[in-house]
Amino acid sequence: MDMRKIRKLIELIQSTGVAEIEIREGEESVRITREISPKIAAPMMMAPPLMPAMQQATPENKPETASKPEAAATADKHTVKAPMVGTVYLSPTPGAKPFVEIGQTVKAGDVICLIEAMKMFNQIEADKSGIVTARLVDNGTPVEFNQPLFVIEE
Repeated sequence: MDMRKIRKLIELIQSTGVAEIEIREGEESVRITREISPKIAAPMMMAPPLMPAMQQATPENKPETASKPEAAATADKHTVKAPMVGTVYLSPTPGAKPFVEIGQTVKAGDVICLIEAMKMFNQIEADKSGIVTARLVDNGTPVEFNQPLFVIEE
């Protein structure tokens, strides 16, 4: 299915207030669901995952930050953002060690997470060398285009 068609469907859901739409073209299908929460009302594209959700939310896999949010705006901090809509996975397989942890030093090009989009797992790499100071997403959660994922400091 063409990405332009999918974007048009997302715009349709936003403008009409429809909560969910599923379109099938031959063997391909896409389901777009708008989840309304107290914080954000945003459409998201959902696809059946290729692997089961890695973990349920527990205190040890909540988004972590090593500094205050207002301090994240300083010049020596860099935010790695999602290059696509999809589901983020913090480790290569369920139960495996995460790609990166808070306080870990990364080099530009190191894989820091996966984003599943359209049944494809895309490696997301650090675009800057430094120390990972914050993880802004949970494992197995949907992410939007350009959504902040990690903060890296020099």
